[in-house]
Amino acid sequence: MAGRRGLAPQLGVLAALALLGAVVAPPPAAAAETYRNPVSRSFADTFADPAVIHAEDGWWYAYGTTDPLREGERSPHPIPTARSRDLVSWSYAGDVFGAANRPAWAAPDAAFWAPDVRFLDGRYVLYYVVTQTTVTAEQGDNAIGVATAPTPTGPWTDSGGPVVGPRRGNSGAPGDFKWTFDPAEFTDRDGTRYLYYGSYYGGIFVTRLTADGLRPAGGPTMVTIDNRYEGAYVVRRGRWYYLFASEANCCAGPTTGYSVFAGRSTSPLGPFRDRDGISLLDSRVGGTLVISPNGNTWVGTGHNAVATDPAGQDWFVYHAIDRRDPYLDEPFGINQRPMLLDRLDWIDGWPTVRAGRWASEGPQPAPATTPGGGHGQLTEAAPPPDVGRLLPRYSDEFDDGVLDPAWSFAGEPSGEETGGVYRWPTQAGDLVGPGATASALLREPPDGPWTVQTKVAIDLGTDDVRNFQQAGLVVHADDDLFLRLSHVAIWNTRQTEFGKEMPFADGLSWGGMAVGTPAPVTWLRVSHRVDPANGEHEYRAAASRDGTHWTWGGVWTLPAGSRPRIGLISQGAQGGEGAVAEFDYVRVYRP
Repeated sequence: MAGRRGLAPQLGVLAALALLGAVVAPPPAAAAETYRNPVSRSFADTFADPAVIHAEDGWWYAYGTTDPLREGERSPHPIPTARSRDLVSWSYAGDVFGAANRPAWAAPDAAFWAPDVRFLDGRYVLYYVVTQTTVTAEQGDNAIGVATAPTPTGPWTDSGGPVVGPRRGNSGAPGDFKWTFDPAEFTDRDGTRYLYYGSYYGGIFVTRLTADGLRPAGGPTMVTIDNRYEGAYVVRRGRWYYLFASEANCCAGPTTGYSVFAGRSTSPLGPFRDRDGISLLDSRVGGTLVISPNGNTWVGTGHNAVATDPAGQDWFVYHAIDRRDPYLDEPFGINQRPMLLDRLDWIDGWPTVRAGRWASEGPQPAPATTPGGGHGQLTEAAPPPDVGRLLPRYSDEFDDGVLDPAWSFAGEPSGEETGGVYRWPTQAGDLVGPGATASALLREPPDGPWTVQTKVAIDLGTDDVRNFQQAGLVVHADDDLFLRLSHVAIWNTRQTEFGKEMPFADGLSWGGMAVGTPAPVTWLRVSHRVDPANGEHEYRAAASRDGTHWTWGGVWTLPAGSRPRIGLISQGAQGGEGAVAEFDYVRVYRP
């Protein structure tokens, strides 16, 4: 492809000496005291799916997915590479593939995604996605490739074929292939090597590798249910193996809710379970939240690696999207996903970014560059929102058989108050998209901070496909600007999804983020505050399986000056019999 850069001019003095077998130490440099995200700004506007390794030459190296690096570029970089002495200040170091070493089995129009790089037995081994191969001569037959190099900047030599080949989809029809994406290698303490791979269509799998890391040495084991996770990454702490995985749409521009969850197991083969003991293989899918959008600049916080500085502090390396500048220049239409870095804390045996504060946008203490440096772990999680006292005026127990006159419908009236609940069959429509076809039951919230809560029973079963039947809370400015927190069926999974629709450019943008695991009866909360700095409305979601223990998730914002109402939705009965939602109450609280 025109515009690809060869590797040789990019190697530099250190890499050239390394090719000759010299032992090279990086030159001394003053350690940065602070840094600010994104850490890739010095060399790239976008650097998605970052992988990071501390190489034998003393430098850190990062590898990203195939994209143009800068706005205005018209040629993508096939796995761009950068290097740093301190994880903070990065410089471009060339591309993995060029015309001379491009894998012969990759189709001419293939891209190379989601690299993972390890140092195995004296050489660097790089795993990557090939989006289109010549293996089957059918469209969509993606696979995992592997290449090796003597230095972290190459020259890279492809193995000659996929380490995990294209996998047929559920239908077996031509062109139906599972998503064989996002490789991540893990070497256990006994030297056994594993490769994790997969994505929404098909789920995440792990397979043992041969000692050289280049071929499978056993059959695959499924570790997450399909239609929920991608971007696997595994670390070991003590007796536990932790699987990090990203969920939701990576690339929905300003409404990208991409987030990272974790499960842990006593075996690298799983099963991986969350803090509540729920498996990542269950239909009502488990996962302990590691990072989610927090209401600041950054949305789409996901696809991570983990780096450990010389003082032993773990760092979370990931990409995110600036919600105010979400795309590279047209005509590419590429989501702009720079590389971010934040401290990874371990609290009560579980990982969380910045002790639950998640992505940073202001100055942060920098990683240590010597064993005696660093700033130490945080061991206490950020507190959840204060829910406060009940406001009866804004609440409804649905216990008198008559709908409170404070309620009104956006759209056609639906459902009824009966038997101490609001009983509402799922509508054959949706709020999402132009010309909303579902209605919402709405009322005014109080001014200032508040939390709205409901208890909803809805039988969505498990495992079968019931797209996208759901019920829950809504924050509604109008049919093109709203938030929705619901217990929802998404293919064969059951999730709590906190979604947002907003006008963007000449259309609408929609995206969602998962919160906690639902149950046949699920409690839902949305907590509101106004950001004093810019007047934006911030809404944070929470879910519970018992009404007592809550999982607090991510934050969406609505514009300053908007006057959203709050209420309920029940929708998604598409072309068949739907479920019935029963809302026990709507309660509003003031902190």
